[in-house]
Amino acid sequence: MELILSLAIGVLAGSGVWLLLRPRTFQVIIGLSLISYAVNLFIFSMGRVVLGEPPVIDPQWAADASHYADPLPQALVLTAIVIAFATTALFLVILLASRGFSGTDHVDGKETHK
Repeated sequence: MELILSLAIGVLAGSGVWLLLRPRTFQVIIGLSLISYAVNLFIFSMGRVVLGEPPVIDPQWAADASHYADPLPQALVLTAIVIAFATTALFLVILLASRGFSGTDHVDGKETHK
C-alpha cells in the first residue's frame, strides 16, 4: 500500500511539474491541479492510512494511538480540495479572459489560433 501511494504521489508531482514548464496556459492550470492532488495525497498519507478505525477516541478503548485514524489530515485535505477547486475555477476564468483579449493562450503570444 505504501509503495503504491508513494508512486502515485511521485507520478502526480512529476507530471504536474512537467506540465508547469509547458508554454500553454491550460497545461499550466492542469499542472497546478496535479501538484495539488499530489500534496493532498502526501498530507493524507501523513495521517497513517488506517482502514475501518474511528477518528475520535472511544472512552471504552485504551488511549492507544494505533487504534485510531488521525482526523486532522483528513480535515486539511478536505479544505485543500475546496480551495483547489475554487482557484482552478478562477484560473480558468482568467484563461478565458486572456484568450479573449489576446486571441491565444500561448504564454509568449506568438502562436495564433483561428
